[in-house]
Amino acid sequence: MSQDKPTSKIKTKSKPGTTAAAPTPALAAAPATDWSVNYAATITAEDLRQHLSVLASDEYEGRETGQKGQKMAADYISKQFAAFGLSGPVKGGANMHLQQFELERSTWAAGGQTLQVGGKTYTWLQDYYVRGVTPFQTLTTVQPLFVGYGIEQEGYSDYATAGDVKGKDLFMLMGEPLGADGKPVLSPDGKPTRWGQASPGAKLELAARKGARSVFFVDFSPNANFAKLAARLASSTNAPIIRFTDAPVRYAPGIYVSPAVGYAILKTKEADVQKYLTAVAAAKKPVASSFKPASIKIKTEKKREMFGTENVLGYLEGTDKKDELLVISAHYDHLGVKNGVVFNGADDDGSGTASVLELAQAFAQAKKEGHGPRRSLLFLANTGEEVGLLGSEYYVNHPIFPLAQTVTNLNIDMLGRVDKDHEGKGDYVYLVGSDKLSSELHALSEATTAKYTPVALDYKYNDPNDPERIYYRSDHYNFAKNKVPVLYYTSGLHDDYHKESDDVDKIDFPAMTRRDQLIFHTAWELANRDSRVVIDSNKP
Repeated sequence: MSQDKPTSKIKTKSKPGTTAAAPTPALAAAPATDWSVNYAATITAEDLRQHLSVLASDEYEGRETGQKGQKMAADYISKQFAAFGLSGPVKGGANMHLQQFELERSTWAAGGQTLQVGGKTYTWLQDYYVRGVTPFQTLTTVQPLFVGYGIEQEGYSDYATAGDVKGKDLFMLMGEPLGADGKPVLSPDGKPTRWGQASPGAKLELAARKGARSVFFVDFSPNANFAKLAARLASSTNAPIIRFTDAPVRYAPGIYVSPAVGYAILKTKEADVQKYLTAVAAAKKPVASSFKPASIKIKTEKKREMFGTENVLGYLEGTDKKDELLVISAHYDHLGVKNGVVFNGADDDGSGTASVLELAQAFAQAKKEGHGPRRSLLFLANTGEEVGLLGSEYYVNHPIFPLAQTVTNLNIDMLGRVDKDHEGKGDYVYLVGSDKLSSELHALSEATTAKYTPVALDYKYNDPNDPERIYYRSDHYNFAKNKVPVLYYTSGLHDDYHKESDDVDKIDFPAMTRRDQLIFHTAWELANRDSRVVIDSNKP
């Protein structure tokens, strides 16, 4: 807020013997109106509740990507955008608010899974399970190649003696070498590395880069309980896989087998395996093994179908800087109906979607009343986040407005709760990604918060070593990958995350309102400042 200018002194003259009339005092200039405060106040708990009570109702059937409830939500959001006066920027369709595209859904064919080793047939979801899309649509004979732990880093490579693994099927151990004290021997501080048991993705990504066709995993650690794990993962294992048909392969498909199956494949027994594990840990490098894997017969048949889905876009044109764009996003899809139970996803991410609607309404009202933003704004409700950030991936690969002119993405995902770390401690919000590409964006965010709101900023999930890897798990990441500065707002994880109990009655609407007002103030500053924030860093 600008300072008032001092008033000037007024000189008067009078004739002799007369008294000069007292001068009229100059009035101080009225302070400039801070319109950000006015329009932030239009974001209310009542409006948020109204939107969320529709989006997270049983009628919307959990908004699963490609299903009836998701289509109903898209219709609701697009009608709200139109009612606010936002234009639809997508050309060529009947509804210009909808960015439509196709995805592939694959599901396991009934009775289409077979695994045989040495003439013995094993049981699906009891002795083995599969994650990913495998190439084994028909019964295929596989001769796996044993590659130890499947690790490759400086000073340690299980691939060094494996030769060219392109097109081959690899057999590797879960986890990483552990010493007698149970601590990882490849870690300088004894903490699990990215190769550790909780992160098979690093091994699958490496195998894919090397061109492997598939990876068979076995966990021989003493505390492994394959039957319990397979049962816990049964629901997600059986869930449809949704993807772009032309998506690049980032991870090799993983086939996970029980220790009993693992011993059969390696044609060995527990004592010999433990001897091998001990030798590797002692050497802190790969050692030769006597394992000669048996051939495997496997079929993992899937049914595939194409279906349509859509992002929902509302556009508000700016004034003198209208060619630059601020994107405010949230995903509106959720998990749908499972075993007859609706997963309403009130917080994840009905809260973010309702927030985007309220922010859109506030900016639209400002423009109607002659106080519109200098930069243009795109309000983006993404589909397909729960199945791999697919809606935002489609947008950044098919942007309606050039990404080079997109100054920032503010993304909202799960904003309606108070997590256990902050119970009774006042208003807060987790900020993720603000410093990854632009230190100026980070500073702007903190300064805006200090000026307008008493909301505490928590950067727990912004830590590169965050075990939850939150930075990589919502739609902002697709913008960040394309060098668009991002700010991701969340109130954090809770016990109802991805459960049927994530309902509207658990949302803290007053807290959510104050967080949304903070986001509005930050968006207002980004949309109206003289220069766009500068990209000056590239943090992981």
